[in-house]
Amino acid sequence: MDVSRPRRLHLLPLLVILGFTLGSLEVPAWMVGSRSLVGALKVSAQKVPNARALGIPLQGEPGLNNAITDVVGVEVGHTTIIEGQGPLIVGEGPIRTGVTAILPRGRESGDSTFAAWFSLNGNGEMTGTTWIEHSGLLEGPILITNTHSVGVVRDAVIAWQRDRDPSFLWALPVVAETYDGSLNDINGFHVTAEHAFAALDGARSGPVEQGAVGGGTGMRCHGFKGGIGSSSRRVGDYTVGILVQCNQGSRSDLRVAGIPVGEMLLEPSACYADRLIPAELRRSGVRWCDDGEDAAGKMEPIPEGAGSIIIVLATDAPLLPTQIKRLVTRTTMGLARIGGMGYNGSGDIFIGFTTANRSAAAERSRAVGLEMLPNDMLNPFISASVHATEEAILNAMLAAETLTGINGYTVPALPHDRLAEIVQRMFGGFRDLR
Repeated sequence: MDVSRPRRLHLLPLLVILGFTLGSLEVPAWMVGSRSLVGALKVSAQKVPNARALGIPLQGEPGLNNAITDVVGVEVGHTTIIEGQGPLIVGEGPIRTGVTAILPRGRESGDSTFAAWFSLNGNGEMTGTTWIEHSGLLEGPILITNTHSVGVVRDAVIAWQRDRDPSFLWALPVVAETYDGSLNDINGFHVTAEHAFAALDGARSGPVEQGAVGGGTGMRCHGFKGGIGSSSRRVGDYTVGILVQCNQGSRSDLRVAGIPVGEMLLEPSACYADRLIPAELRRSGVRWCDDGEDAAGKMEPIPEGAGSIIIVLATDAPLLPTQIKRLVTRTTMGLARIGGMGYNGSGDIFIGFTTANRSAAAERSRAVGLEMLPNDMLNPFISASVHATEEAILNAMLAAETLTGINGYTVPALPHDRLAEIVQRMFGGFRDLR
């Protein structure tokens, strides 16, 4: 596949900036029919969740945006592709997918960062991790997409880096995935190099759009609509930020602030919205959306707990790769606090980096000095990693809206009002006692 960038995409950063400034964005006539550009430019209606507004007690002090971009220099961009409805026709749609890009030092710098990665359960993919394991360096952006689009996105990252750096020689890009085939025509290979370019070129600091956007467009989380979520925690003069692509967990395991919410919110559940879809294309055990009756599907049900999660950790604290790995492994505890179990079918793969020690991470030809925090100072960072991960996963669900995908299959949003009611009922008396 030709991954050279169309010349018209050089206008994208300016158009995105205009969209943020004006609050709305009219798509030019030449973009009509261009899925990648239209998706990338839907930035005027940002979805930034606020769990605290629902009365959910969360630990730690978030940064200004409560997002991974609170780590100075980090930028995030999305390309969202939503097109078509009705029965699945492989190669045509419906399409519910996209690409998310995380740039550790922003679009204008290719400098390396100290980094580490960890796999809780390896039923998934994250490319480029072998070199991170041996070198302790992340040498480019991190992208997340769907399972069957890893290859095209990886190649696109190489082309993007090549086009921006005349001295470019080689790259081992980091591209991760989760499976969106319940809602998306995943075997239609709709993600292109152009979509990856748009996510990279559109990356920005500041508030992070969350929910059913970018790589998280077609994802489910604990039986509710999931996708991209982010959060951050202040640790003295430093920040720990988390971004997740959440597509994991069973409904019964879901916990919010320690409350077994999944056992209390058995409804709404996934349903079929299109009665014209034949039974052979419907999964068993799923009801009709309109009347709640069994849709009598003949396909195998989606296994309970199936799915995956990608977790990206960023910090500006001066940490060595071994220390970053300690924080990355602790994100598993944030995952567990909200009900993640690392089930057999789940690809739970995590990566972290620090923007500190810039010159040391970038140096190639001489000995350099660097700063590091002693291990005895890591405990607050460990706690921040756990709590920011827990909230980022929750935010993915709070930001996402109900979405209908292939064959009319519909995944419901987490109902905010009922969640707030449960939290108030469980914690109201406790607050009075305090």
